[in-house]
Amino acid sequence: MENYIVSARKYRPDTFETVVAQKSLTTTLKNAIQTGKLAHAYLFCGPRGVGKTTCARIFAKTINCLNPTANGEPCNECESCRSFNEQRSFSIYELDAASNNSVEDIRSLNEQVRIPPQIGKYKVYIIDEVHMLSQAAFNAFLKTLEEPPAHAIFILATTEKHKIIPTILSRCQIYDFSRIDTSDIIKHLQNIAEKESIRSEYDALRIIAQKSDGCMRDALSLFDQMASFTQGDLSYSKVIESLNVLDHEYYFRLTDYILNANTSQALLLFNEILSKGFEGNIFIEGVATHMRDLLVNGDPATAPLFEGSDDLRKRYVSQAAKCNPKMLFRALKLCNNCELNYRTSRNKRLLVELTLIQLSQLTTSDEGEDGGRSPKMLKPIFNNVEQADAKQQTNNTNSAPGTPVAQPVQQASKTIEKPAINAATPAQRIPIQGRPDTLKRNDQTTQGLSGMFRRARTTLEGETTTTGANAPTQPRQTVQVSTQANNAASITTEKLIQAWTSFALELPEKERALAERMKLITPEMNDDSSFTIRVDNQMVAQVFEEQNTKIAAGISRFLQNRVLKMKIEINKVTVQRHVYDRTKQYEILREKNPIIEKLRKGLNLELA
Repeated sequence: MENYIVSARKYRPDTFETVVAQKSLTTTLKNAIQTGKLAHAYLFCGPRGVGKTTCARIFAKTINCLNPTANGEPCNECESCRSFNEQRSFSIYELDAASNNSVEDIRSLNEQVRIPPQIGKYKVYIIDEVHMLSQAAFNAFLKTLEEPPAHAIFILATTEKHKIIPTILSRCQIYDFSRIDTSDIIKHLQNIAEKESIRSEYDALRIIAQKSDGCMRDALSLFDQMASFTQGDLSYSKVIESLNVLDHEYYFRLTDYILNANTSQALLLFNEILSKGFEGNIFIEGVATHMRDLLVNGDPATAPLFEGSDDLRKRYVSQAAKCNPKMLFRALKLCNNCELNYRTSRNKRLLVELTLIQLSQLTTSDEGEDGGRSPKMLKPIFNNVEQADAKQQTNNTNSAPGTPVAQPVQQASKTIEKPAINAATPAQRIPIQGRPDTLKRNDQTTQGLSGMFRRARTTLEGETTTTGANAPTQPRQTVQVSTQANNAASITTEKLIQAWTSFALELPEKERALAERMKLITPEMNDDSSFTIRVDNQMVAQVFEEQNTKIAAGISRFLQNRVLKMKIEINKVTVQRHVYDRTKQYEILREKNPIIEKLRKGLNLELA
């Protein structure tokens, strides 16, 4: 049976042209070889699996090639190239700094640098994971790295450049390798699948490329794994099943539920995903990615940013046409906040469900600044609640004409009874409950409720139009009079605290600091026109002074448009300090512990 070689080793690039997605770096290295302008030390840094060590090996083989090609590639036919390909070259030396990071290892390396190469022009030392060297090893390597022999070239490779001391960095030419794009990984996987006679779908390779996160080595490992699982048939459904990836169908369904404000189905969809073993953070990350893809496909200018097949792009464009960009912005913000709070949340499922409820409440007309809806504008979350409300309204409409209907709290009114009036007698003053009969129409001292009662009495007197002395007694009638003024004139501290708290809870997310401060303060009524708050220091007082007008206007909405003035006082903390002499200190100690006095007398001691 032939020995199996993984794709990461079998298809490892052996020339600069076969290196994936590092065109600028390979071109620079090839030009340096062709012009003969070689530095004595190079530093290749970047994420894992992007080709640092591979480029170092190709570079080392090329500069020692006896017959390089015209475009700066190794010939792979000379003795130097064959010895390198067969891993028997003595001119190229590789050192793993992760396991050889001591001072003795670097000193041994410094001794070997003096020996010239047997084949080729240069002796190349490739030190991988160089950031793992100890501080003493770095110091021992400095002199050799600064002034090596003419035949020695050092190539250092690392994934963590920030851990290398500056004195090493200043002695090297630094090449930064970038992550490999998803499209480049997909093309490379397609070429390998074609060579290996493996049937593959574009969306399946896209999932593998996205899962690898820009690392070609990880992508090739996942490709081999999926090829074994699917027996040479890489379909999208099999790949997402094996890699435990959520299908984009879930996110299309969720978006439809959000557009229809169908909270119940959104929560049931999340429960279905949890039952399949997925974590809430994986789901919410997928929702954010889906919203991002909808956003970029909604504009032809940003459509190239989407990485997917043409069929999938058409679905995104179709659904993006139904979404408002502002809604997508707020949806992305909600998902981002959920991701940030997921790790620290104790009830993670509830956090995701609350986010789904907020997403289902997003509309294009009445959205709040924090991405949600105002509490007064919330739609019914569940359908049965909406149906129950409609049924209740129908019952009230179909009730008998004489049946009283409950009025909303905001329209609460006071009932004033109007007795029958004899036509032969002049208009009588109608006594009203809670108002003394001694009040007069033009009494200048009457304030607050008296004006309302005068208007009510005038209305009642104007409506009495009976004639004849023996007119039959009229039935008692009721008149609705608003009690807004009555409530405004009798503001208590409890009502003020309720309005204060309600306004603090209504503040948007960007004013959370002010809302938290307001929750710690309890206002107190002074009179009918002002109230007082007490703060701890001048800085807090200045904050509330700047927001004085806004807070007063906001509270007035909860107090039926009664504007109050806010006064700010700073609590004065007094600290009593006492200076005691030795005699006083001893007296205090003696009162706390009388045994001290007995001890003093027994030892015949005196205070100094």
